[in-house]
Amino acid sequence: MTQPAVVNQYAPFTTQTVVEFVKTLSIFDHPNRLIANEIGDGNLNLVFQLVELETNRSIIVKQALPYAKVVGESWPLSLNRAKIESESLRITAKVVPDLVPHVLHTDHELACTVMEDLSDYNILRTELISNHHYPLLAEHIGRYLAQTLFSTSDFALHPFVKKELVQKFTNPDLCKITEDLVFTDPFFDHPTNDFPTELRPAVEAIWADETLLTEVGILKFQFLTQAEALLHGDLHTGSIFVTSQSTKVIDPEFAFFGPIGFDLGQFFANIILNALSKLATTERPALLSELLRTTERTWITFAQEFTKLWDESNQEIYTNVSGILPRFLLKIWTDAIGFAGCEIVRRTIGLAHVADLDSIEDFHTQIEIKERALQLGADLIKSRTQLYSLSHFIQRIKGALRS
Repeated sequence: MTQPAVVNQYAPFTTQTVVEFVKTLSIFDHPNRLIANEIGDGNLNLVFQLVELETNRSIIVKQALPYAKVVGESWPLSLNRAKIESESLRITAKVVPDLVPHVLHTDHELACTVMEDLSDYNILRTELISNHHYPLLAEHIGRYLAQTLFSTSDFALHPFVKKELVQKFTNPDLCKITEDLVFTDPFFDHPTNDFPTELRPAVEAIWADETLLTEVGILKFQFLTQAEALLHGDLHTGSIFVTSQSTKVIDPEFAFFGPIGFDLGQFFANIILNALSKLATTERPALLSELLRTTERTWITFAQEFTKLWDESNQEIYTNVSGILPRFLLKIWTDAIGFAGCEIVRRTIGLAHVADLDSIEDFHTQIEIKERALQLGADLIKSRTQLYSLSHFIQRIKGALRS
């Protein structure tokens, strides 16, 4: 029997070479009966689905490219992000194994991760655009965030362990993408920005708002300096797969140690962006109600789970002081609102948009809704310390959604 070729030196996989690689892993009973299809539609990586013909069993192989696929070799990126992603998934699986894909194998030399296939799941963004509702989503994401963020914070870890992890998850290339595309470029007249001419007056109002720029600068500095916990780093609705009973968070290649409120803010923002898109539909009252409830329940679940972990698992003596937890939760909350505002603005006029808004067919309506998105994003950034309760936040969102 012909032995599979040894694949141990980095090169981008093809549908042929990825099969040869998987044959060496003893994952399948019939490795000579594999077919591979490239299915990735992201900006940074190659993604292959491999199927065993006899059993129809399938896996996913994700491989990092040494550049951003969306741009090409003129935008080089470190392959270390593949190791960061696989290690993040393994750490997360220790606390919420039901909420992340199971990792079967990693190869740091080839910058690839082999994991379970989630073909039975749907991409959350696509489902929300199609007006589908997932009642368990908020509880799942709230629990995911509380467990992953608390368990990697100074409240749960010995200081030596935490500091070693901070070094391990230093992720300069992908952090720079976030620093530029979320916190910098959309707030200035930068060539990476992308928006129609009709939106320019609203965009220029963003650029000219000194109060807004001051607050965004503060949020960016928090992102740069506050290594509170291991973040997912890119928690939008395209990074979440769902079924009626299950949720899986994927693609943590942007993982690094940053402010706890960042992941919450990104998730809130993408739910809000979808809610804004419902202003173009005839079923909006019921849809908006469900989306607002998702935002509410996510925070409530997060706060409850985080508090439980605080009471049962904290390693820091100051967590026994009664006033610390409310202050820290308030910081997470206000940070999340500010980060959500930045995400809303950048997804409207920055390099990477969301289909929720861009798929609105009537152009005039699309522009009108994007103007609202910019106004709301700026408002959340500037007023985040005044929206100190969930009800204040929800009322502000409802105000932006009124026609």
